[in-house]
Amino acid sequence: QPCWREYLTTRIEQNMVVNCTCPISECRAQPTTAFIYSIVSSEEIIAKYEKALLRRYVECCSNLTWCTNPQGCDQILLKDGLGYGGACSKCSWISCFNCNFPEAHYPASCSHMSRMTCAKCNHGFCWRCLKPWRPNHKDYYNCSAMVSKAAWQEKRFQDYNERCTFHHHAREFAISLRNSISSIREMPKIRNLTFVFDACKVLEQARKVLAYSCVYSYYNQDTESMDIVEQQTENLELLTNAL
Repeated sequence: QPCWREYLTTRIEQNMVVNCTCPISECRAQPTTAFIYSIVSSEEIIAKYEKALLRRYVECCSNLTWCTNPQGCDQILLKDGLGYGGACSKCSWISCFNCNFPEAHYPASCSHMSRMTCAKCNHGFCWRCLKPWRPNHKDYYNCSAMVSKAAWQEKRFQDYNERCTFHHHAREFAISLRNSISSIREMPKIRNLTFVFDACKVLEQARKVLAYSCVYSYYNQDTESMDIVEQQTENLELLTNAL
């Protein structure tokens, strides 16, 4: 038993207990849950084992996923098939079930978000023509592309990027304000601040929609539909700023 206990404890602590086999190389048998419970006595190690089992179960179920709140949340979400986004009942974070982006991003589509450039992937491109640097691009000083068009594209990107960044920062402010109000309204002799708390939640959601509207508008080339979208976005921004 001491050998088994040390072996299983090590595998659990290294997050390798799921699918682990007998330490004898010729034996492919896997220890059962009942066997592990009978060998390992530490409550802390057992708790890690149960978390590993739960993690494995969620990964195997196509209709389950973890909440993607970057602040950290251990809630399991059910994909109900009614849309790509689902609100967490624990932290209220809305995740996207259809792509790897950490939150729901309406009205921008998943393809829009996947076309954003990651600062960590080292993708190289020419700042003049915006084409990939490899495999055939020459020195950008000799790029024959129209600089004026590239400059216009760069300016357009900067404009939308600045607007998107502004709304994300404004959203963070609304979240911070809501958290402050949440702690204040618990104090005695404080008037009911529910309406202010609810207003902050509306602000948070509106800023989120405005931020991802910038992504949608940047990639959408349909001029007729964009006139309507831009008008609706402008109206939402005016009302949000007033709130």
